[in-house]
Amino acid sequence: MERQSTYTATATIDEQGILTGWSDGARRLLGYDLPDVVGRSATALAAADGAAVRRALAGRQRWNGTVPLRHRDGRLLELGVLAHRRTSESGVTDWLVVSAVPARAQPPRGEPLEEWTFLQSPFPLAIFDADLRLVRANRRMEHALALPEAAVRGLRLPHIVPGVASQGADRSMRLALESGRPQETGVRLGPELGHSTLLTPLKDAGGRVRAVCLSARPPAAQDSTATPGDVRAGTGTEQARAARELGEVTVPRLADVMAVDLFDTPPEGAEEPAPQPGPVVLRRAALRAVPDGGRAGGDTGVGEVVVCPADSPPARCLAEGRPLLYDTTDPAVAAWAALDPGAAWLRASEAGSLLSVPLLDPGGTLGVALFGRRPGREPFGPEDLRRAQEFASRTAAGIRQARDHARARTTTMALQRSLLPHTLPDQAALEIATRYLPAATGAGVGGDWFDVIPLSGARVALVVGDVVGHGIRASATMGRLRTAVRTLADVDLPADELLTHLDDLVLRLAADESSADPAADTAGGIGTTCLYAVYDPVSRRCTLARAGHPPPAVVTPDGTVRFLDVPAGPPLGLGGLPFEAIETELAEGSLLALYTDGLFEARDHDIDEALDKMFAALGRPAKSLDSVCDHVLTALLSHRPDDDIALLVARTRALHEDRVAAWELADDPTVVARARSLTREQLSAWDLDEATFTTELMVSELVTNAIRYGRPPIRLRLIHHDSTLISEVYDASGTTPHMRRARIFDEGGRGLLLVAQLAERWGTRHDRVGKTVWAEQSLSGAAG
Repeated sequence: MERQSTYTATATIDEQGILTGWSDGARRLLGYDLPDVVGRSATALAAADGAAVRRALAGRQRWNGTVPLRHRDGRLLELGVLAHRRTSESGVTDWLVVSAVPARAQPPRGEPLEEWTFLQSPFPLAIFDADLRLVRANRRMEHALALPEAAVRGLRLPHIVPGVASQGADRSMRLALESGRPQETGVRLGPELGHSTLLTPLKDAGGRVRAVCLSARPPAAQDSTATPGDVRAGTGTEQARAARELGEVTVPRLADVMAVDLFDTPPEGAEEPAPQPGPVVLRRAALRAVPDGGRAGGDTGVGEVVVCPADSPPARCLAEGRPLLYDTTDPAVAAWAALDPGAAWLRASEAGSLLSVPLLDPGGTLGVALFGRRPGREPFGPEDLRRAQEFASRTAAGIRQARDHARARTTTMALQRSLLPHTLPDQAALEIATRYLPAATGAGVGGDWFDVIPLSGARVALVVGDVVGHGIRASATMGRLRTAVRTLADVDLPADELLTHLDDLVLRLAADESSADPAADTAGGIGTTCLYAVYDPVSRRCTLARAGHPPPAVVTPDGTVRFLDVPAGPPLGLGGLPFEAIETELAEGSLLALYTDGLFEARDHDIDEALDKMFAALGRPAKSLDSVCDHVLTALLSHRPDDDIALLVARTRALHEDRVAAWELADDPTVVARARSLTREQLSAWDLDEATFTTELMVSELVTNAIRYGRPPIRLRLIHHDSTLISEVYDASGTTPHMRRARIFDEGGRGLLLVAQLAERWGTRHDRVGKTVWAEQSLSGAAG
C-alpha cells in the first residue's frame, strides 16, 4: 500500500511534443506505465486542443495553469501544472512538466498578526515541510517567482527553480531539517533578488523540527552616484546581468522606467540578425521602475517573447539603427502602448516621454533599450539622448562579452564532459561514487579530472588531477594527461614511476607549446597536480603517490577519519625531482576520499574550518556513497564553487582466502603436470568445471614459459571474483615475454599466441624484482 502523502508527477516532452520521460509519480497520477506513453505525442493524454497548447507555450520559457488530462481508466482530471523550458549544454531543448499531487489537508494558517507579518514581509519567504515540499509562500516570494503560491504548492525547490543551485539548496534544506541548525546557500529565485538565501529550521513547542523557512536576501541598493562606467561589461556569465545593471544605473537617475529587449542568441557560427523593416521578435531581458512608477511588470515578464509591430518605437529604432525620441501622446505610440502586451509596462507607468536606443556593437545589433519619464519630469532632451547612448554602448559591450563567454564555456564544458568518464567501469575491488562541479566564475571551466582504471590481478587504480588554469586550453591539457595516465597504468607501472613518466610528458608538452606560442600561460600543463592510487583487494593494500596534490582522507570502519601520510612530491612539469610512493593496509569497508583543492576554496571559511567540516561529513553515517558525496559538498559549499571540484569516494572490498589460491612451483619441466592438476582441483572446488579445459591450457603455457625463460622462484596464483577468473604466473626474471610467429616445423613459440586467443585480456606486470604474466577469462557462462 502506497504511503498517503504529497507526491510529484513529472514528465519531459521534446520540442516535437513527444513524451521522453515519465516518473513514477506520473504513473500513480494517470495510471499509465512508462512504456505506454514514452515515444507518444503528449497531446494524446490531454483532453484539450493540441494546437491551443502549442500556442500557449510558443515563445515562453515557463508556463503554469490548469490542464485537462485523461486517466487511463477514462476519467478526466483537471490538474495544475508548471512547465519549464530547458536547454542542455549540447543545445537540446525540452520541457519539464511537474504537478504536485496533495494527499493531505493544508496546514492551518496562523494568528492574524503572524499571518500579516508573513504575507507582508519585505523579504521573500517560503515554508517547506518535512518532505521539502512548499506549503506557504508570501506575496514577495510570489512576486520573485512570478508565480502564485497555488502554482508551486507541494513542489520541491528543484521543480520550482530548476538548476544546479536549487539542487544544492534542496540538500541544504535537508541538512537544516536533520541538524536543526540554520544554513546559508545560494539560489537565484528571481531577477530582482540576490543569490543569498537563509534556511531556518522551524521547531514545534517540543523542539522538533517540523519545517524549513527559506528567506531570500535582496541585493544591496545601487549607489545613486553611479556613472556610466559602473555598467561593467560582462559582469557574471549571464547576458541578462548587464541588462539589469543598466536599469540599476539609469532608474531613477535618467528615467522612471526602463526595459531592455534582446534578440535571441544566434546558433553557433550564425551571425547576429540584421534588423529589417517590419515586425521584430525580441525577448525581454530587464524591466525596472521607480517604486511609485506604477505596475512595471505588465503582461510580458522578463524572459518572455515580445513581438513589436513594424510601426512601434522599438521596431523603427532597430530598423533605422539610431536612437529615437517620442512623446507618448503621439497617436502611433499611444496605439502601440494601449494595444501591444509588450508595451504594458509603458502604459502602467503612465510615462509621457519615451526614448528608444538600439544596443549596437561591432558584431551587430543586439536589441533595444527603452526609457520612459512620467509627466512630473522634464521630457527627454538631446543631453539625455547622449547619456542614454553611452549607457547603451557599455551595456551592449557587456552583453556581447557575456554571449561570447557563454559560447566559450559551452564549448569547454562539452569538451570536458567528453573527456571525463561517462560511466564507471565494472570492477569488484571498490564501491565508488563521484561528483564533478564546474566553477561558477567568469574564468571558465578548469581542468580537474578523475578516473577509475581496472588493472590486472583484480586491482583498481584511482586518479584525481587538477590542471592549472581555466578554459579550453586547460580542458585539452586535461584530456592529454588523462589519456597518458591510462596508457601508463595499462603497462602496470608503479605509482611513483608513473608520475615520473607523466612529469617527463608535461615537460615535453610545455616545450612544444612554448615554441609554438611563447606567450601561452601554463603551457603543456606545468603545475598540474595529480594523485595516483592502486588498491589490491587480495592483500587489502593500497599504494599511493602524489604530485603536489592534496592528500587523500581515509575513514576506517570504526569511523576514525584521518589523512594518509603520502609524501607530497612536486607538481608536474618541474622536472628532476623524485616522487615517492607509500603502501598502506586498508581494512575491508574503509572509505577513501580523493578530491581537488576547489573543495577548500570557499569564501566563507578558512582551511582549518573546511578540513573539520570535511572530516565530520566523511565520518557521518550514510546509506550510500552518493550520500557521502552529498554530505561533503553540502558541508563545504554554500554557493556555486569559485574553482572546479572533483570528488571521488571509494569503499574497499576484499577478496577473501576462499577466492584466491596460490602455490610455489619447482623450477622443473615436470611440474607443469602438477600445475594443471592443481588448477583442475581448484576450479572443481569453485564449481567452475566448464572453465577447466581452457584454464589448464593457459596455465600450462604460462608455467612452461616461466620455467624455460625465467628464473626461480616460480609461483602460480588463481583469483576468482564475480564473473572473472584470473591466472597468474610469477618468476624472478625481468624479461618481458613476447608473442612471435612460429615456423611450420618449430616445436615451440606458440604458447603466448594460444594464451592471447583463449584469454579475454592478458599481459605482464613488473614488480621491483621479477614479473607476473597474467591472463583473464570471463565466466559469464560458468557457475560461480
